[in-house]
Amino acid sequence: QVQLVESGGGLVQAGGSLRLSCAVSGRTFSNYGMGWFRQAPGKEREFVAAINWSGVTTYYADSVKGRFTISRDNAKNTVYLRMNSLKSEDTAVYYCATVADRYINSDPSPYIYQYTYWGQGTQVTVSS
Repeated sequence: QVQLVESGGGLVQAGGSLRLSCAVSGRTFSNYGMGWFRQAPGKEREFVAAINWSGVTTYYADSVKGRFTISRDNAKNTVYLRMNSLKSEDTAVYYCATVADRYINSDPSPYIYQYTYWGQGTQVTVSS
């Protein structure tokens, strides 16, 4: 079955940086877009960033544009989220996800309904 395992979360001071990783197994990773989402306490899960199957095209939420960078290494079946200039409002559980089979080779998507496989999440806490 498809499995996604995130790592790299932790506690960081405001203004600092973190890099999240998500390793995928159980499907042909290079055929599918990937996304990062986050969920803060008491809030709905929200879109953060997405990347298409080849890594050429990316898409970001306005709140992270210019600070976060999504990338992927298809040889390692891994997607990354580099987070710079972190703010207290970035505190959340971060989830990686991959799109459903029907969206093979599609553009990066901010739509949560298109993502069918999810990781367990990794906590990011930014102290002010």
